[in-house]
Amino acid sequence: MNKPGPLTAKPLSALLGSAINDVFAKQGFASRELVTRWAEIAGPNVAAHSEPLKIQWPRPVENQIPEPATLILRVEGPMALEIQHTSDVILERVNRFLGWNAVGRIALRQAPLSRKPARKARKVPDAAAVAKVAASLGTVEDDDLRAALARLGASIKRN
Repeated sequence: MNKPGPLTAKPLSALLGSAINDVFAKQGFASRELVTRWAEIAGPNVAAHSEPLKIQWPRPVENQIPEPATLILRVEGPMALEIQHTSDVILERVNRFLGWNAVGRIALRQAPLSRKPARKARKVPDAAAVAKVAASLGTVEDDDLRAALARLGASIKRN
């Protein structure tokens, strides 16, 4: 009888990859990279105020050259004008990322972005409070554990 191989944890993206790709395909995206790497493609200033919603591909007409698609972006209200003025640069970056002239124009939809707000940085506990808690700890032999427990205790007392 053969022994089973080692158990390793698989990344969530590997488990859900095909399901996620199907959802993005329904929105016109050939792959999810345009959405997940939007900050790299469009740049941090544009990505902070916009996100790609979908790509609309025109219906093919017989005996005619296919027209490029339309990238629909959700944009925060005040930045819509700025992003409209930089649409040529955004189109160039998107097409360079895709490797061909897939997108010919950008349509903007003004709406709040669906991103979660960034977490606030945690405040470091006061050094005097940490020292006071560290002095009250019993016999903890590991210095790193003692320091971590002291920081935890000072944070709990602060809140």
